[in-house]
This record gives sequence, structure tokens and C-alpha cells, in this order.
Amino acid sequence: MTESGLSKHLFKSASAGKWRGIGVAKRAGVLAPLFSLYSKNSAGIGELKDLKLLVDWCVATGNTIIQLLPLNILGANFCPYDAVSSFALEPAYLSLRFIREPSLKKKIENITASFPAGKSHVDYRVRAEKIKVLREAFSKEDSSGRASFKEFRRVNARWLEDFALFMALKDYHQELPWYEWEEKYRDRCAEALASFRQAHAQELTFHIWMQWQLWQQFKEVKKYAQGRGILIKGDLPILVSRDSADVWQNPKFFKLGFAAGAPPDLYCAKGQRWGMPLYNWEEIASDGFTYLKEKLKFAENFYDILRIDHVVGLFRIWSIPYHEPVENQGLHGSFDPKDEHLWGEHGERILSVMSEATDMLLCAEDLGVIPKVCTDTLAQSGIPGNDVQRWVKDWKKKHDFLPPHEYRQLSVAMLSTHDTTNWAAWWKNEAGTVDENLFIRKCHERKIDYQNVKDALFDPQRSGHGRLRWRDDVNSQDILVWNLGKRKEEVADFADMYLNTFQEKEKLWKHFKLRGSMREGADSKIVAAALKTTLGSSAIFCIETIIDWLSLDGIFKGDPYQYRINTPGIISPKNWSMTLPLSLEELLEHKVCSDIKDLIASSGRV
Repeated sequence: MTESGLSKHLFKSASAGKWRGIGVAKRAGVLAPLFSLYSKNSAGIGELKDLKLLVDWCVATGNTIIQLLPLNILGANFCPYDAVSSFALEPAYLSLRFIREPSLKKKIENITASFPAGKSHVDYRVRAEKIKVLREAFSKEDSSGRASFKEFRRVNARWLEDFALFMALKDYHQELPWYEWEEKYRDRCAEALASFRQAHAQELTFHIWMQWQLWQQFKEVKKYAQGRGILIKGDLPILVSRDSADVWQNPKFFKLGFAAGAPPDLYCAKGQRWGMPLYNWEEIASDGFTYLKEKLKFAENFYDILRIDHVVGLFRIWSIPYHEPVENQGLHGSFDPKDEHLWGEHGERILSVMSEATDMLLCAEDLGVIPKVCTDTLAQSGIPGNDVQRWVKDWKKKHDFLPPHEYRQLSVAMLSTHDTTNWAAWWKNEAGTVDENLFIRKCHERKIDYQNVKDALFDPQRSGHGRLRWRDDVNSQDILVWNLGKRKEEVADFADMYLNTFQEKEKLWKHFKLRGSMREGADSKIVAAALKTTLGSSAIFCIETIIDWLSLDGIFKGDPYQYRINTPGIISPKNWSMTLPLSLEELLEHKVCSDIKDLIASSGRV
């Protein structure tokens, strides 16, 4: 399809109005988690007001889209995809610079001193310290009587009042999950809740006031971005935490007997168990999808574009019995709905509701094993999916990477995601490898002695981080099959793994058309070549993580594997906490800005 043909298609799709609003242009952008950023004014973590500097950085580099991870209020694991509310924003991101009370100035300075920004990872204890200061500011300078506060409270009352009540009850029950509260509060006894509201009215108003402050600061950022021609792309998590205000407020909207996750695949041997409950779409539909529509309307305050996380989950989602042992991850689940013939109608209906309910352009995260009906529906609806360079391949015939012009036009091209290693780490540690746990499990299933075949198939000097690199002399399927000691038909899946991973680096080196011998480490020339593949692709958008952009200039030292936003399937203080080595002010002055701008300009993107 030509570019003019794409425009005609988009202007006839369900997303036509959105595309007319932002224009059908090939854009470049940056994915930057707010917790990874900081300025000279940040108190322990990136703050909403810091995003103005990121807007300036985009202008300096030629990017026109900022993509953020979800900014919803965080739970105990600080995972943005396991939020306490799908509406309320995270107080840690609130800049304290709005507080004018002189007596609090010293306390704010102490927070900044105790939690200096720019360490390798965020110390989330800063949130509690910020909230202490906010409580004092609220008590000394109560703005709850102002007309704008009252209007904010009125417009958002449907979710906001119960959210504030939920937070006050969490504090009252020493942070226990709602399903372990006193029965009268757990089961939402109307009389008990009314009495609690009255007795804790000031506490409820405080939580609403904090959300109002966050709303004001974020709205200010959006206005600033619009003034500089930068679009902000938000992220709508597919699910919400079991221990959330949403689930407590409307338990009938959720299937609490199950936990969501993902089935086993080439990259996660046991699959994944996320733990959040599944939606009960029949109940949500019976209420006119009001819950879903209101989430979108609130997000419109801040975003021009919205990413739908795990969009395939709207068609069918991996469902794991809640009491299945956690160590089994996603091994023993099944799809919901079970009937494959229902998937298309199920997903189409929900996407249609979403598209009609918002002015934001919807994009979709459609990675993994995706049924054709999902891909077709996105294309027909004018909703871009994701094309991640390391997975954009001819998986069945040539087992090679696709050239840039064969990327989907209606997609967001990228080198990495927040759930993968950055591209330099992939190149150094993962290209040309298979997942060790997956290989061990497959050996066990076929009664193959893993230890016996490991050294014959894999190079121990180039294996690490749970990945096995093929030996160069295992250069045919026949050699693989002979070493496995089975008939070819018995190990077809091993052959498939091999064909799609053997000598990935060598294949990409040819695509990049780089001179000289292939290098194991990803220096700036290799990173630039990789960026050119996605920038030069057919994809309507190219949005790179800020880590991949900055890898152009050697800003990250040591093994690039350590610079990871999230490792799926584990809980770790290093997840969702990585910070950049440089402040936003330093990045604005860094010569990498001109390198990025030149790459984007030469690609023809805006």
C-alpha cells in the first residue's frame, strides 16, 4: 500500500477522526518512563513538571511523540501495570514546587537531600516522605473550597469518591488488601461506609486534593507539549490490581477466581502469571461499558494517543485458576473465552466501544502469539500495532529479518520495549540464543539428557543471562537432530527454535551493510545502523526507548544488560526503578541530541 493509499484507508476507518486530528505523517518518538527521568529540581524521582524538559529534548532531537508508561497510583510492588486505580495518578510524581508554605521549605529540602535523584535506581520510600509533606501542606493551605477543586471533584465523582474512601480504609486496616478488611467494609455495607465517610471526611478530602494537584500539573504539561508540537502517548493497562479501588468498588466487573497471564512461548518457558483478575465483560457490558468509557475520558485530560496494553486480551486472555501454585507461572491456564469462534466478535465489540468513546488515537500492543482476527480487526479499525525489530521476521520460510520496507505500515516500529532488554543488551547477550529454561523443559519432555547435549550445541563462552548461544559449527538442522538423538519428526519444535535464532547477528550484520568483521558488542555505529532500520521502515510511527536513543553515544557504561526497565515474571527492586545516568538538563546539552536529530531528519520522519 502506498502512503496515499494508507491515508485513504485510515480516513475511511473507525479511527478517521483521530487521524485527521493528528495528521497522517511518519513520526518519530521516545518512550521514557517518568521514574527514569530527573531534573535538578526532582525530589527523589522524576516528576510531572520534569516532562516539560523532556518536551524540550524532543524538540531538540526532532522527536514529536513522548510515550509514557502508566502513571496510575502504584501498589506495593511499584508495577505500573498492577495499579491501585485505573484512574488515580501516583503521588510520588507530584512536584512539591507548588507548595508555598515557608515552614515546609526545609522539609522539602530534606527530602531532596535524603533521596537524591540520579542514583541507579529509584528508592520508592520517597513516596511516603512526599505524602507527609503534602498532608501538612493540605492542612495549612486547604484549597478544597476553591471553585476549580469543587469542579474537579464533581466531574470525577463516580470514581474519585470511592477511590478516596478506599485509600482511607486501606490506611485504617494497616494497608491490608480490601478482601482482608472487616466484613462490613469488605462487602461495602452502605451504613458502615456512610459512617466511615463522615468520621474521616478530612482524610478523604486530602486524597481528592492530591489527585487534583496531580491533575493540574499533568494538564499543564499537556498544554506545554501542545504549544511545542509534541504529542503525548499514554498507556492503558489491560488489567488492574486485585487489591485496587476498581475491584473493591465493582467486584462484579471482575472474575476473582482467576489470575491473568500469558501462555508459555519461545521467550518465557513457563509463560507468565501476572496475578490481576480477569474482567467480567458481560457485567461491564450490562452497565453500558460505563466503567471503560470513563477511564478513557479521564485519560483524555493528559494524552493525545493511547496505547492499549496487551490488546489481544480484549479478544481472549490467558486465564489461570487463582489457587494454582505461583511457581507454575502460566503453565496450567486456558484462554477465556474458551471458544475460539467467539474471539473476533468479543474483541471487535470492545474496541468499537473504545474507539467511539474517545478522541484519542488508539494504538495497540499486539506482541506475542496473536490470532489473525485480532490483527485484521486492528488494521480495519485504523489502529497501529507494534513491530519490534528483533521479532520482525519471516518465521516460516526464510527465517530471516524482514527489510524495513516490509514492516507493517500501520504499526509503531521500535528496537525494544519496556519489557525486553535494551537493543545493545539484546545484541550482546541474546541475539543468536535460545532461552535456557525453555530448552531444558523441552529436553525433559522428550527424555533428552540436557547436560549431554548442552556442550555439543552451545558455546559456553558466549552464553549468559539465562541464554544459550549456538555453536558456530552447529550449522545445519541435521547436526542439531543428530546431537539430540531423536528422529527429525520428534524434534520439529527444536528445529524451529534453531532456524529462527541461529546466527541472528550475522543475518542482521548483512542487513545493516556494515563494513568489517562483525562485532560482539554494540558500539555507536551498530546502534545507529539498528536505529536506521526502524526509522527507515514503512511503519507510520517509530518510537524508541530513551535507552536505545542514548546508546548512540556511549552514555551507558558496562554490560548493557543492567539497564533494564522490567524483567517480566519476577518481583525485584530493580524492576520499574532504573534511572538514567544524566539529568534532563544534561541531556539537553549533550551532543547525542544532534546525532538523534540527524538520524530522524535523514529518515524523513517528523
